[in-house]
Amino acid sequence: MAKVIKIPYSPRPLWRDEIHKALDSHRFSVLVCHRRFGKTVGVVNHVIRQAVRCSKRAPQYAYIAPFFAQAKKIAWEYIKYYTGVIPGVKVNNSECFVELPSSHPGSAGARIYILGADNPDSLRGMYLDGVVLDEYGQMKESMWSEILRPALADREGWAVFVGTPKGQNGFYKKWMEAQGNEGWYAVRYKASETGLFPPKELEDMRRTMSDVEYAQEMECDFSIAAENTLLGGDDIEAACKRSYSEMDVVGSTCVMGVDVARFGGDRSVIAVRRGLVMMEPIVFNSIDTMTLAGAVIKAKERFKPDAIFIDSGAMGAGVIDRIRQLGHSCMDIAFGGKAIDSNKYSNRRAEMYFRLADAIKKGGASLPDVPTLREELANVYYTYDPSGRLKLKSKEDIKALLGRSPDMADAFALTYAESVVRRKDVASPLFNGRGAMSNTDYDFF
Repeated sequence: MAKVIKIPYSPRPLWRDEIHKALDSHRFSVLVCHRRFGKTVGVVNHVIRQAVRCSKRAPQYAYIAPFFAQAKKIAWEYIKYYTGVIPGVKVNNSECFVELPSSHPGSAGARIYILGADNPDSLRGMYLDGVVLDEYGQMKESMWSEILRPALADREGWAVFVGTPKGQNGFYKKWMEAQGNEGWYAVRYKASETGLFPPKELEDMRRTMSDVEYAQEMECDFSIAAENTLLGGDDIEAACKRSYSEMDVVGSTCVMGVDVARFGGDRSVIAVRRGLVMMEPIVFNSIDTMTLAGAVIKAKERFKPDAIFIDSGAMGAGVIDRIRQLGHSCMDIAFGGKAIDSNKYSNRRAEMYFRLADAIKKGGASLPDVPTLREELANVYYTYDPSGRLKLKSKEDIKALLGRSPDMADAFALTYAESVVRRKDVASPLFNGRGAMSNTDYDFF
């Protein structure tokens, strides 16, 4: 008779009656949980149970948090504690994994690793039978698509994405993706519905937390932006739904912003804004400076802008020089340069983005409904420098979070580099009111 091993885990009723059963019956799952829901203890015990039950040779599982130090602090002690009752379990404290006894002679037993998303290369080449991604919204999305998803393929492994909302980031995208997929388990647990806290305790938290904190942390509201997010999901959604007629923008200035790719994986983007209307961005992949300069000139001939602002960093200088060499005017903008209002903003980039945000939140500006642009704008965060001036999270940080540079958002921010006066010698191209020009069948090359 097989020996019964009792893990010292007493799951909360929701985990016992609903969540563990659903995780067992679905290969991919997304759990959106309020704070103090017990998600770490729950998913750790799910991993342990799967590892104990697995009959494959040398199975491997991983619990991954945004940072290794964070993963070790949050989950390592739990894993050692709950597996400590299993006879023959081995603990490797230096590499942070436990190994269960093997049912295959001469082979390693099931291993459960503690890992951090801050070192994704350490996961390359590793196979996995199951993985938990805790606070996935703080990880690079490419980590899932490029590393973890392939790692699950040959063993047909499972994955659980778990976290608390923090704006419309990668975790939000996974939540939306899961809801439209019958093979996925997707559930959201709000503090007002789970009954884990007495009503009096919830009321006290509501009084002591800000509205934004409570909505996100306790009510799992993805539409609420973090308090230091430049634009909230509701702001972006409203801007994408706004529509203007041609008469609404007659006489308005037309401005072009050009963000030039810095590195091979980045994109070059031409953004056009007429008054309150931001047009569909024109995006180029792997384009050289001379060809991009030609594309900017053709866009100028079509849209007849009153001003063209071009990012002068890295490869931008070559584009600017070529455009001027051909007799066209443009203004070079250094993102890291001194702001016009240097008492309020730490650099030009922060100033442009805040002007863009004000136009969207207060000025009624409209955005083209482009998912990539929406995501980039939703992940711009600000803070303050030692002098109390507004500054933004670096482009490198945003790229690390999204897995790409925020090129579209940068291009539209450039259209707010300066206040521009309307030229009287040009006519406005017609447009359909939602950011797309009429007769858009044109070729830049």
